[in-house]
Amino acid sequence: MYSGLTLTRYSGRLFGGHQHVDRVARRHLAELMHPKSAFPGIRSILHFEGKNGPDGIKRKSPSRNEPWHFFEPLKGDTTAFMKLIEQHYKQLVKELKAKNKERSAFEAAWFAHTIVDGLTPAHHYPYEEKMAELRGGAAKDDRTTVMQKWIFKGDTKSKTLQNVFKTWGPRGLYIAHGMFELGFGFIIKPLRFPDARPRPSDILLAKKLGYHEYYLRQARKVARMQLFDAYIKDGWTSKISRQVREELAPTIVKTITIMWYIAAEEAGVDK
Repeated sequence: MYSGLTLTRYSGRLFGGHQHVDRVARRHLAELMHPKSAFPGIRSILHFEGKNGPDGIKRKSPSRNEPWHFFEPLKGDTTAFMKLIEQHYKQLVKELKAKNKERSAFEAAWFAHTIVDGLTPAHHYPYEEKMAELRGGAAKDDRTTVMQKWIFKGDTKSKTLQNVFKTWGPRGLYIAHGMFELGFGFIIKPLRFPDARPRPSDILLAKKLGYHEYYLRQARKVARMQLFDAYIKDGWTSKISRQVREELAPTIVKTITIMWYIAAEEAGVDK
């Protein structure tokens, strides 16, 4: 059985879903800007993924200062997550204007990571609600060790075993999430997504709406696909795989490209 920590390391090392969509989005972004634009290159951006990215915090300090990239775009309160999007956007613009190369790369990477997580169907699941049930109402930040994070201890041995099954069973909370993201990374690995290039009309719409509303619309579009619900029910199917290739992944790549571009334009480094 994989632990959640192992799943995170394994998926990041072998499949690199975040890294792959960043690479494609950066290529598409280059087509929109001057070759000598001050926007950070992909090598600098990827330096702040993996162990130096948001997922790295989960290994170094479980449940302490972890970025919480879960929200329900269609029915939940989106305020907290969209505040993260706003913070990353503003920080990226700030560092681009200051021509701080390292900080710009850091902000571009963390901004993209947050964008991707918020557009990932597995992150639209009500995790906070489900985990609150398993931990008997305790706050998630009360779990300060790796063991407390991965194992929800019940009042009795029987309750603890039930919680283990609900988290680590075939459709358990952690296993389902980890295996969905592993599958996503595996499916998109060989793809270059030429159709994910933003059209002028895409950029005009995003600028008209503003990055905040544009992103929310993209997240709601993904949520309506109900891919994670279908995966929980049936596992990986040819239909889900096709939707990932043809709808989900191109939406993610295009959104990163556009959000980066709007930030670059506001900072004046798009030319």
